[in-house]
Amino acid sequence: MTAPLDLLADAHWTLLSTEAGAVESPEGLADTDPAVPVQVPGTVAGALAAAGLPIEDLDGRDWWFRTEVRVPDGTRSIRLHLEGIATLAEVWIDGTLTTTSTSMFVPVTVEAAVDGTVSLALCCRSLDAALAKRRPRGRWRSSMISSQGLRWIRTSMLGRAPVFTGAPAPVGPWRAVRCVAVDVPAVTVRGLVRDGRCVLQADGTATAGAAVRIELGDSTFELPTDADGRVTDEIDVGNRALWWPHTHGDPTLHDVTVTVDGHVEHSQVGFRSSALHGTTLLVNEVPVFCRGGCWVPLDPITLQNDAEHLRDTLTSYAEAGLNMVRLTGTMVYESAEFHTLCSELGIMVWQDVMLATVDPPDDPGVESAVVDEVRAMLATAGGPSLVVVSGGSETYQQPTMLGLAADESRIPLLDKVIPDVVHAFSGVSYVPSTPSGGDLATHVGSGFAHYFGIGGYLRPLSDVRYARVAFATECLAFSVPPERRVVDSVFGSAHPAGHEPRWKATVPRDRGTSWDFEDVRDHYVRTLFDVEPSAVRRDDPERYLDLGRAAVCEAVTQSFGFWRQTDSGCGGALVLTLRDLEPGAGWGFTDSTGAAKAPWYAMARASAPIAVLVTDEGMDGLRLDVMNDGAEPVAGTLTVRAHQRTGAVAAEGVQQLALDARSSWTGTADGVVGRFTDMTHAHRFGSRTVDAVSVVLAAPDGTVLAEAVHLVEDGLLPLQNSVGLTASAAPEDDGRWTLTVACSDAAQYVCVDVDGYRASDSWFHLAPGTSRALTLLPRAGSTTPRGHVRAVNSTARATVTVLER
Repeated sequence: MTAPLDLLADAHWTLLSTEAGAVESPEGLADTDPAVPVQVPGTVAGALAAAGLPIEDLDGRDWWFRTEVRVPDGTRSIRLHLEGIATLAEVWIDGTLTTTSTSMFVPVTVEAAVDGTVSLALCCRSLDAALAKRRPRGRWRSSMISSQGLRWIRTSMLGRAPVFTGAPAPVGPWRAVRCVAVDVPAVTVRGLVRDGRCVLQADGTATAGAAVRIELGDSTFELPTDADGRVTDEIDVGNRALWWPHTHGDPTLHDVTVTVDGHVEHSQVGFRSSALHGTTLLVNEVPVFCRGGCWVPLDPITLQNDAEHLRDTLTSYAEAGLNMVRLTGTMVYESAEFHTLCSELGIMVWQDVMLATVDPPDDPGVESAVVDEVRAMLATAGGPSLVVVSGGSETYQQPTMLGLAADESRIPLLDKVIPDVVHAFSGVSYVPSTPSGGDLATHVGSGFAHYFGIGGYLRPLSDVRYARVAFATECLAFSVPPERRVVDSVFGSAHPAGHEPRWKATVPRDRGTSWDFEDVRDHYVRTLFDVEPSAVRRDDPERYLDLGRAAVCEAVTQSFGFWRQTDSGCGGALVLTLRDLEPGAGWGFTDSTGAAKAPWYAMARASAPIAVLVTDEGMDGLRLDVMNDGAEPVAGTLTVRAHQRTGAVAAEGVQQLALDARSSWTGTADGVVGRFTDMTHAHRFGSRTVDAVSVVLAAPDGTVLAEAVHLVEDGLLPLQNSVGLTASAAPEDDGRWTLTVACSDAAQYVCVDVDGYRASDSWFHLAPGTSRALTLLPRAGSTTPRGHVRAVNSTARATVTVLER
């Protein structure tokens, strides 16, 4: 039996705007008022942008979405379902107000008698008008937002917190709107692991007395409904293949078919256990180092996900070795398609409740709305990818930083109400807020931290060692410039960087501060590379941006390299953020189109399931960590070479390694070489003799599994006319190209810039006299590779030479 027809599938919607409160009902809308076509689901901002109109006064006016639909003959009632409408909304059917909504995060369902053609109108009332009403003040003032009354409104901070530039306030039916002529039985199933056994949990409604048939593989189960048509049961299905984050195994999903009242639904379930032990996440009883970042909407204007774009984005995260995304309390909940893809790709989800920095009122209406939205979120994200729910973002940090005592800032909603809802939904851990834990929410060495010691607080990179971050749910916030081609296409050239209003408008800034995150980036250029960034910018703005990119790469490499060590005590690190909301130098490690920025590659190298990490331990030489997170053992050869400036190898050592599944090896470069070489130049007996140290893990057949290059000289290498860079591209049979990059002298932060292609790696070091083979992955419409390779310590760059097949 097919699903019932959605009567709104081909509906044509229009949008009208009126002064706040000027029109009470749809009949008051004049047919002469200008209307614009609008996509539903969608937002007012999306409709205005599509019509070429200015996006303004979104919260200051009332907005009417209208359509008409013809119902099939004989239909006497319809069921209208809105998965989300922002924010203070009314639903009118045939001129009658049928229901209202006060939360953009709670679905709305209404039934109505109809005959023939049905007129639908959705009115989103002015948020500014609602905020003008006087309400009791909170115990503290949020530093993120200007309108403190938002603590009473269940809506997003997007467009309402100045720090999030490029995202308008969401207004309108931003999630799916469906209208069906009949009720549909709804029984959902999800997988759990209890006491080592796989369990199917079924929940939903059907016709009273009807049997619910569930098929899982070659097994069939039947469940009865009660007198109200309710079915709630758990089925022990024995031992099944478990779901893993992709870094640690296969994200196995099992096909499930549910048949009830002749209606058939196909879905997939995954079986996994997960639990937080302190700040360590155990998945199927195995500790998992969580790495990834904070998610932002792919289209912050319409809040809609293009299916192909969503898949490409999440796939790129998995390919980079990331295994967790966090949906922050400042944004919006994501779609069912998002969570389905995360489950398919083996990406874990940390989900904040949409609370951030404000003091939520102790009010029954607000509490009820939050409970409803959490239940709706859990139902939407019911697959194995959802592992942690948090009560909100900086909800406890804000009163702590404002000086309130702990007992003055407790929030029952976070401490009791929300966790009760989450705990009833088995298999998901709960954290009261991010950050939280320890004596104070501002402490980073215990509990879950927002760690901006390296970043906003301008701490040296060594801070990562003694801060002893236990789990960074946000970290490493810099104003990261996009790559050169993007800067040229958006701003014309690098000259606007650092000063033009158009450029500075995209640079993140905390509300009320006299500095922005470009100042933060410049600080690290100054302290790491011993140059004055403003002087470089005056003479060579392209180099100014390259040094900024390199400084952020250095911060990411050293931070992630330490956190991932098995004895660091860190359970995970999530950067702020994975993507920019608009073109420019935002927090994102990718730009607003999803193209990688420089630190993306540094994070990917440190996050790979099989990775080699090299750490300078001073007098103890170079520490080596070889990680194997995967489900299969790894055997190979670890080769360490110390390279002189001439390209000669001053010392070399080889060690055979055999790593079990989900294990690691720790040693030293000296231990592999087998003799003293002073590879870190810490002893300083005479002049430095080694420029770089390369470490390569290779499989028995010679395939490189992981590699790293450590430059011995601290800071910025001297700028040379040329370091002998060359780059040649050879075609492969699958449309990809192999790019071989070589140099004669040490090359610091080699950047691959090839039009129409995405490089498998970039912004890496090369030791003198060495080469490295990369893969160029074509984008749509790509032709023969054209571009260049450059390094921050070389004036000359290498044009890519194309080789014959």
